[in-house]
Amino acid sequence: MTDELTLLDAQQDIHELIAQQAPLKKTQDAIAHWLGLQLPGAVVAFMRFDPAQRTLSLFPTQRFSQRYVERLQDVPIGPETTSFGAAAYLRRQIVTEDIQTDPRWEAYRDVALAEGLRACWSSPVITSQGELLGTFGTYYREPTAPSDVSLRQLRQAAALIALMLIRDRDSRHHRTLAEWHRSLFINHPHGVYEFDLEGRFQRGNAALERITGYPEQELVGRHFNEFIAPDHRELTQAAFDDARAGASRQYETLGTHAEGYDYYLEVTNFPVTIDGEIVGVYGICHDIAERKRQETELRLLQRGIEASPNGILMADATQHDMPLVYANEAFCRLTGYALDEVLGKNCRFLQGPETDPAAVEIIRHALEARSEVQVTLLNYCKDDTTFWNRLVISPVIDEAGRCSHFIGIQEDITRYRSQEAQIAHQATHDPLTDLPNRHALENHLEHLFRLSQQNQALLAVLYLNLDGFKSINDGLGHRVGNQLLVAIADRLRQLLTPGVTLARLTGDEFVFLLPDIAAREEVAIVAERILATFERSFDIYGLSLHISTSIGAACSDEVQQAHELIQHADLALEVAKQQGRNTWQWYQEDGKRHTSEHVLLRHDLHAALRDDEFELYYQPVVDAVSGQVRSVEALVRWHHPTHGMVSPGIFIPIAEQTGQIIDLGRWVLKKACQSLADLHATGERVFPVAVNISSLQFRRDGFLDELQGILDETGLPPELLELEMTESILLGGAEQAIEMIGKLRGMSITIAIDDFGTGFSSLSYLRDLPIHKIKLDRAFIQNILTSRSNAAIVQGIITMAHHMDLVVVAEGVEELEQQQDLIGRDCDLLQGFLFARPMPLKDLLALPNRLPVVTAL
Repeated sequence: MTDELTLLDAQQDIHELIAQQAPLKKTQDAIAHWLGLQLPGAVVAFMRFDPAQRTLSLFPTQRFSQRYVERLQDVPIGPETTSFGAAAYLRRQIVTEDIQTDPRWEAYRDVALAEGLRACWSSPVITSQGELLGTFGTYYREPTAPSDVSLRQLRQAAALIALMLIRDRDSRHHRTLAEWHRSLFINHPHGVYEFDLEGRFQRGNAALERITGYPEQELVGRHFNEFIAPDHRELTQAAFDDARAGASRQYETLGTHAEGYDYYLEVTNFPVTIDGEIVGVYGICHDIAERKRQETELRLLQRGIEASPNGILMADATQHDMPLVYANEAFCRLTGYALDEVLGKNCRFLQGPETDPAAVEIIRHALEARSEVQVTLLNYCKDDTTFWNRLVISPVIDEAGRCSHFIGIQEDITRYRSQEAQIAHQATHDPLTDLPNRHALENHLEHLFRLSQQNQALLAVLYLNLDGFKSINDGLGHRVGNQLLVAIADRLRQLLTPGVTLARLTGDEFVFLLPDIAAREEVAIVAERILATFERSFDIYGLSLHISTSIGAACSDEVQQAHELIQHADLALEVAKQQGRNTWQWYQEDGKRHTSEHVLLRHDLHAALRDDEFELYYQPVVDAVSGQVRSVEALVRWHHPTHGMVSPGIFIPIAEQTGQIIDLGRWVLKKACQSLADLHATGERVFPVAVNISSLQFRRDGFLDELQGILDETGLPPELLELEMTESILLGGAEQAIEMIGKLRGMSITIAIDDFGTGFSSLSYLRDLPIHKIKLDRAFIQNILTSRSNAAIVQGIITMAHHMDLVVVAEGVEELEQQQDLIGRDCDLLQGFLFARPMPLKDLLALPNRLPVVTAL
């Protein structure tokens, strides 16, 4: 009877310790003592479970040595890992009667035997929800088997351990929540306080004391309305009543400070509910006097902004895209957008195709620098109409010195700009024809002349003087004469292409500026088109008037100053007049049509063709990387009987001017085809040959038939022939040229565009031309190592061409560094003195298939 009372007392002590939330070690020792009374000789052990690692660790106790406690830390659970590891894994009691023989103890047998332990009975510690907390077990110093009573007692001990752990965990959780609540209450920057259900203060924090001016002890027990201005007490009481009824309320009210003045408060009230019953009301308040003052100032400022005739908007500088957060009514009237269509958006929606990118860039830099900026730019309304906006943007700096917003002020100056533009237009344009006047022409000529020198391009001037205009003007009157000039100007405008300028100098004189000319023949084509446009009569006030014009032409490669182009064209115009009018002439030095040398060479060209004084030279085109010869270009040379070797730069322009280029081109084409056909027939090594075709030859009627006849006569396979032509072939009609090239490709002849990038509208037609190859003009290659602009153009052309499956050849490669640079840019083929100069056919045949770099030219 005494033993049973002792057990009951021990068990009662355990429950009291758990209820009192005694330290775990003390409660655990009490459980060990209770179990020891029932199981004499047992050594009690508890192991905690780590769910993250899925391991067990022995709870430190004086019943085991330090070595044994350290060894039984982080022991993995599993069906074959010790009795306690298996009990945790299988969630049932596991008994080891003899540690010496139980295979589950293999990893820990040495330390257990050294500890003097021979048997271990383990039970899992599991909550009612099935959560594993650890294991509880007993060790024995002799091999021992448990009875059913012993196992039941062990399970009871495990249940007590589970209860102990759960109560301890819940206690710690509640203490944590209480500390969180206490810290929030004490440290909250706003006033935090509690009311009973009558509205009397129960407690408050330091912030409440600071806001009201009253210490906490003077607030506790008093009704809140004692601290509220009389005319706001009804509102405040209603909010409290709502909270007491279960609702949350946020509102503004007027408090009375301890020093007697009123101040604005923002208050939040909400109920405190315990077990479903409202037991009090919580309150949070903060002083909004400063905010109210700012709101008053803001309303005053807003009224002023809304009354402004200028558009005013504000953008948030703290956000990446700087969205608009405000726009006044004037802005909406000016742009046609409603307020909800602009707020939250970046104001770039006001920009459009004609907005100056430079002005936008100025704005962007100012925004990045957080500085003020004033620009004038063209903006777009919602209906796509435009207005000129004089825009001032200023940063708004906050208390911390940071830019928080940008203010923009828009002033519509469209009418002013229109008047300004009209005045500027009148200063630079002829009032009769609305063409640019002499002043505008001279300024534009200077600009184009500088560009032509920088880009090593040709600039041409065509100077027109109407034939017989004076007699019409004098005989039929100025009214008819003026209207005729207007009609002529309108007709000449129809000849304009992109980049070309037409101006009226004075009276009956007009000037064309032709920039970026690839060859003089382009000028000739334009001059002929001008003459042709005068072939139709002009209907002026019912009169059918016929008039012609004389034209003088000059090119920039003959002058040092821009104004000399006009002078030279004027001199050439006089020569055209002397020739009988209704014609055009190139400027020749000293105002003569030809120098004596050119007259002789022109005569000798006929004899040269007849006497076979021309010879074809060939220059290899090589693979950019390997130097392997891929093709050759046929180049004509003239062995003059008295002048020796005449430069192609001299006789080719003469042939173009006289029309002899057609006969010369035919000779070159036939000679090149015949030479390669002969080699091909003998089995000699043959490379594809490229032959230059002039635009006059290309557009000549019967060219395709003539070419097919040469191929048939020589027997050259057409796939070995490549025709090179400049972009000037398009001047006579792009559609016709594209059709012709398509027919050439249908004949298995490949086409290359020579001097690419120096002619007209290169990119606008390239996609439509059925060509195979483009050749970069030597002007780009010459300065590729020193000119970033040239390098960028070359890279752009190569990239574009490859995307269009075109082969790219770079001409004029003379330096190893140029070759390396072009290899880096993925250029396909190279041609130039670095590999080989143009040479006779016999020397070409002696060349190796792969050309070494020529180190000395």
